[in-house]
Amino acid sequence: MAREMKAAGRPRDPKTAENIKSTTLRLMREQGYAAVSIASIISESGVAKQTIYNRWKTKADLVLDAIFEETERYASAPDHDFNKSCREQLYQFLIEVFEHLERDSRIICALIASAQEDKLFQKSFRERFVNPREKIVEDILRRAHSLGQISTERDIPTLVAFIHGAFWYPLLNGIQPDRKLAQNIVAEIFRH
Repeated sequence: MAREMKAAGRPRDPKTAENIKSTTLRLMREQGYAAVSIASIISESGVAKQTIYNRWKTKADLVLDAIFEETERYASAPDHDFNKSCREQLYQFLIEVFEHLERDSRIICALIASAQEDKLFQKSFRERFVNPREKIVEDILRRAHSLGQISTERDIPTLVAFIHGAFWYPLLNGIQPDRKLAQNIVAEIFRH
């Protein structure tokens, strides 16, 4: 009779990970990405070094995890509210994204810079942060396409790239995307 293997050590406490991530975000907002070290995160969160490295390989991975959860609070997929046009849904989504960027643009720009230096991190950043946002926009536009709210001649992947380029470019140049930009993007996407 085979005996069941019991996992070594204590099970991970989810509150510990939440504490580490919230501490990380607070420090990043106060001091900026470059000024915050793993040692300062350990000190501020009151955990052992191994507790961090058992969960995250690098500071960038930890920050990405923390910012990923924060992004979900700000800019998640809109409900399929049939009382709202796809135009309204895209506008609302962009406003939520821009509000998050206003709060955490320095952190996100630092993550983008880290992604240029580390190909493994770049893959993780793209899969966990960029692709989900692109998918949300693509879903809204495909719904608009099927409902006749945008022309079937418009190429959805190109529109998705246009939308993201329209706000990533200003962000990376120190310009905060705002409601006016959101209005202009939406007007361009839904033009006849």
